[in-house]
Amino acid sequence: MTVAGALAAGAASAQTLARLNVVAFAGASNLVLWAAQAQGIFARYGLEVALELTPNSRAMASDLYSGKYDLALTSVDNIVAYNEGQGEAQLPGPSDFTAFFGVDDGMLSVMAAADVPDLAGLRGKVVSVDAMTTGFAFVLREVLGQAGIAEQVEWVAVGGGAQRLAALLEGKQAATLLNTPLDLAAEARGFRRLARGTDVVGRYQGIVAAARRGVIAQKRDALVGFTRAFRDSLDWLDANRAEAAAILTARANMPPPVAARAATALLDADRGIFRDLRIDEEGLRTVLRLRSKYAQPAKELTDPSRYIDPSIRAAALG
Repeated sequence: MTVAGALAAGAASAQTLARLNVVAFAGASNLVLWAAQAQGIFARYGLEVALELTPNSRAMASDLYSGKYDLALTSVDNIVAYNEGQGEAQLPGPSDFTAFFGVDDGMLSVMAAADVPDLAGLRGKVVSVDAMTTGFAFVLREVLGQAGIAEQVEWVAVGGGAQRLAALLEGKQAATLLNTPLDLAAEARGFRRLARGTDVVGRYQGIVAAARRGVIAQKRDALVGFTRAFRDSLDWLDANRAEAAAILTARANMPPPVAARAATALLDADRGIFRDLRIDEEGLRTVLRLRSKYAQPAKELTDPSRYIDPSIRAAALG
């Protein structure tokens, strides 16, 4: 345990744990949260963290806005979309969502049925996204656009990654965009990887931790503790790879060989979860570029600082 962790553990033992309600999608961040819960890492920082998974970005945005959840682990594109009035859910007022640390670059791949040899093979077929105007939909549109087939496929909105994986496995769509470890689950079932998102769009900011600005003001200490615990959980996972794979087997229902591959990918120092929890400004600019190109109502978005609050990460890791 770090010195900060030891001090936090002593403080936690002398006070009631502060509860944070967290919503997330199926993906990389959940391994970190599951490990932090199992290893008592959140408790060391005086926190009780309750995690629930959301079926889609519309429910995530509505529930985060309403206060059902204190924070979300979600694509930064969702944060931008709702702040700019481009989200699919109709919120009662301005969302004022903001990202306070980064998790990954999306770790996105186009996964397709085994009989689809390449991107061109998707012509005339059904491809799925979470929601047409948010999430990673624009990454898939750009990938298919650069392949010249974005207008030659049938688009359907299915929901979050777990829902899209299930629909893909059931043959309801020919392809979708999946993040790790869901891409590996599809690959293990014989589905084909047609492209990696960052190979096409360049650097990209994927998942972030985000909250409403009012929650950040009210629960700053708890969010700083959450950020520290997230980083400490990453350190624990890196030192305990076999246990990391076992968590994925138990919590994500992955066969052990797939779980081992997933743990390796998620904890890869270069391509996996960001060890420094940075929000990649260049990657966020890519998000804004794609949103400026595809979103409605059309807006030219150029200022990454409008969607982030760096103070939580700075206080936690500085």
